[in-house]
Amino acid sequence: MKVILTTNIKKLGKMGDKVTVKAGYARNYLFPNQMALRESKKNIEYYEKIKDEIKKNEDLKLNDAKIIIEKIRKIKITFNKEADEKDQLYGSISKKEIIDYLLSNDIKVKSDDLIIRSQIKSIGEHKVEVSPYEGINEEISIFINKN
Repeated sequence: MKVILTTNIKKLGKMGDKVTVKAGYARNYLFPNQMALRESKKNIEYYEKIKDEIKKNEDLKLNDAKIIIEKIRKIKITFNKEADEKDQLYGSISKKEIIDYLLSNDIKVKSDDLIIRSQIKSIGEHKVEVSPYEGINEEISIFINKN
C-alpha cells in the first residue's frame, strides 16, 4: 500500500516521503496515529495544504529532542547492584531501569529511543546510545557500582 508520511518515522522515511508499506501496518498503526495518509490525488492535495502545520510540529519535536539531549548530558547515571567476586552482575541492567532512572530526573525517553549495543552485565562503565529524534544521537555513559 502506498502512503504519504506526515511525520518522520525511524527506519521508514521522512515527512512527505511516499513509501510502500504493508496494508496491516498502515491500517493498524500509521492511519490511527495520524502518521500517514493513503496516497490518492485528494490526499496529496490535502497534504500540500497542511504541510506547513506538520512542519511546525516536526520542529517542536526536534527542539524537544535537543532539550532531552542537553538534560542527559548534565546528569550522571549510576546504578548500585549486587555482583559476584568476578564483578559480574546477578542479572543485567534493562532498558526499563534506565528509562525509569531518567524519568526520576524529569527526562522522558521512549524505549525505541534507547539503544543498548551489548547487555550490561558487569561492574564498570558502559556506553548506551540515546536517539530521541532521527539524526540526533548521543552516547551516554552508565556507571555500575558494586553494592
